[in-house]
Amino acid sequence: MKILVINCGSSSLKYQLIDMDNESVVAKGLCERIGIEGSMLTHKAAGKEDYVVEKAMPTHVTAIEMVMEALQDATYGVIKDTSEIAAVGHRVLHAGTVYSDSIIVNEDVKRVIKECFDLGPLHNPANLMGIEACEKAMPGTPNIAVWDTGFGMKMPEKAYLYAIPYEYFEKYSLRRYGFHGTSHMFVSGEALKFANLDPGKGKVIVCHLGNGSSISASIGGKCVDTSMGLTPLEGLIMGTRSGDVDAAVVQYICNKENKDVNEVLNILNKKSGVLGISGVSSDFRDLGKAADEGNERAKTALDAFVYRVAKYIGAYAAALNGVDAIAFTAGVGENDMKARKDICSYLGYLGVEIDDEANNCRGKRQMISTPDSKVKVMVLPTNEELAIARETLRLVQ
Repeated sequence: MKILVINCGSSSLKYQLIDMDNESVVAKGLCERIGIEGSMLTHKAAGKEDYVVEKAMPTHVTAIEMVMEALQDATYGVIKDTSEIAAVGHRVLHAGTVYSDSIIVNEDVKRVIKECFDLGPLHNPANLMGIEACEKAMPGTPNIAVWDTGFGMKMPEKAYLYAIPYEYFEKYSLRRYGFHGTSHMFVSGEALKFANLDPGKGKVIVCHLGNGSSISASIGGKCVDTSMGLTPLEGLIMGTRSGDVDAAVVQYICNKENKDVNEVLNILNKKSGVLGISGVSSDFRDLGKAADEGNERAKTALDAFVYRVAKYIGAYAAALNGVDAIAFTAGVGENDMKARKDICSYLGYLGVEIDDEANNCRGKRQMISTPDSKVKVMVLPTNEELAIARETLRLVQ
C-alpha cells in the first residue's frame, strides 16, 4: 500500500510517497516559493535522476497538480496513475481543543482547521489548501489530518493550563499545546524500543533540537509535558525565537522603543534566540565557527542554549519522577556532537555517562551513553513523514 505524505508550509510543500509494505520512500520532493516569483519543484525518485521543474505556482493547488504530474511522469515518475495512492496523510498544525487524535478529513475537520487560522496563521491556511487540492486531484481518496499539536494535547491539565483567569481558557482555548508533535511521537516511541524499555511505563525525554527546538517528557509514549506553548515561541532558546521570557519584557520594549505588541512579538519570534544574543547568526554551525574564532557573544549564545536544554531536562526528570532514556533528534540533536556532550555534562546527578567515541556520530541511530550509565542516552533521527504515514495507514486499513 502506497501512502502520500504532504507537509504544506506557508510558501512550500514537502512530500513523500511511502510504500508501507516495507516503509520505504518511493519518491520525495519539495515545492518552493509557492505564490512567489521563482517557484520550483525538485522531485527525487528511488533509482532515478532528480527532476527539477521551474514553473509558476500561484497556489498550493498548482503545487499539488505538479506533484501529481511528477509522480506519474513517464521518465521520472513512480506510479502509473493516482489510483495507486491509497491515502494522503497531511501534517496539520492546529485543531485547538477540538481534535487531538489523527482523523479522516471530513467537512467538520476542515471547518475546525479554518476556525484555528488565528492559532496557526502561517500553517493552518496552507494545510487546508493542501487538503482541498488533494481532494480535487484525487476524488474519493481518503485524506488524513495528523495534528502537530496531537502529542502535546495528551498533557494533563496541571501541565497545560496557564495561571491566568480561567475564563480565557474557556472562551479562547488559551492553553499550552506543544508543537513538533509528530517528531516527539515518533522519537519517544522509537526510544522505548531502542532502549528496550517497558512500552507502557518507560520514561523518556526527547530533545528535538534545531533552529526550532522543543523538549518533551513522556511515559509509555504518552506526553506528560512539552516545552512549547500556545505558540512555538515558549520554551527553549532557539535559532531566532527567544523561548521563555518574563511577559513584562514585551510591555517594557513597547514603552521604551515606541513599538506595538505585534512588533515586539515579531522581534521575539524572528530576531531573538541565539541570533539575538550573538548578533552573528541563527545557524548553530555559524555560531560554533565564530565561537572557535574567539567571538564571545557567539560562545555565550551557545552556552545559554545548552544551559536551557539541560535545565528543561532536569525539570522533566522531576516531572517524570525519574528518567530511563534521553533521546537527541533533529538538526542539532542529531549532528552536533559538542552540544550533546555539553548538555550531558550537566546531568551527572542523574547518573548520565557519555561514551565519547560513540558520541562521535552524525545523523544515525546510536546509543551514546556508556554501559554503566544509569540513564540510556541516544541519538535517534526523527522521521515525521513516516510517523504521519503510520497514522494514516492505521486509520485506512
